[in-house]
Amino acid sequence: MTPTGRVSPRRGSLVLGVDFTSAPSPRKPITVAVGRRHAADRVYRLEEVRGIESLAAFEAWLRERCEPWLGGFDLPFGQPRQLVEHEGWPTDWAAFVRFYCRQPRESLRATFKRWCDARPAGDKFAWRQADKPAGSSPAMRWANPPVAWMMHAGIARMLDAGLEFPAHAHGGAPGCRRIALEAYPGFTARSVCRGSYKSDAAAGRTADRAANRRTILRSLVAGTAGLAVTLAISPAWSRRLLEDGGGDLLDAVICGLQAAHAATLPGFGLPATVDPLEGWIASVPPPAPRGG
Repeated sequence: MTPTGRVSPRRGSLVLGVDFTSAPSPRKPITVAVGRRHAADRVYRLEEVRGIESLAAFEAWLRERCEPWLGGFDLPFGQPRQLVEHEGWPTDWAAFVRFYCRQPRESLRATFKRWCDARPAGDKFAWRQADKPAGSSPAMRWANPPVAWMMHAGIARMLDAGLEFPAHAHGGAPGCRRIALEAYPGFTARSVCRGSYKSDAAAGRTADRAANRRTILRSLVAGTAGLAVTLAISPAWSRRLLEDGGGDLLDAVICGLQAAHAATLPGFGLPATVDPLEGWIASVPPPAPRGG
């Protein structure tokens, strides 16, 4: 994934965007946008997008850069407190991550299904505080999309790599500072365009979806997507993002932009009342204080 025409005139803070998949392969890799945030002009300059084709390679990639960075990762970092406490699972976030990622998926699936089967139609899932404001799937969803398995495959690897997790009050390993924020590209994309802009199936890669990708990309560049940073991108990378019918390249770039946006805010824009077990999603505004 290296077209010519990189945008790299000046150095800035390294910001990464990661469109994660629980089963990476050459056909559908973990997709990583690499760019730099320039605080003086609030611009995120995309340098490249790369693919990571296995979980082992993802682990190696997490450790390969000594330079400090901030990353937006599209996978859940936690599960709903309501579910965790109901099941008697650890409520310390780091202990929960290790517990959760050690469990066989079959066991977790049975737990999730038991929870849903005991609840009425229309209210099957438990939700984290950030999920509904973000418009994301519940973190316990195990199919269509299988976000529970994304967490299962990714978050312990990130914790073991010594990343820092501000939303979970978890510091990183000493030395090079690498900060991880949960991201959700659909939140920003839908603020621009309510229509679908991607499809994993070739038959779903329509002209309408391509037009929606173009609308979203133009808004990111123009600074009209609700973020405090704009996107600077070369013509070559613009073409690649627009041609990618699966939307992985565009989603990775949006994750990077969401992290860059969070970096402009005090405390990364996290709510003062953020639950460190559940965490928060970058660029999603904190809930309004209740009137009293």
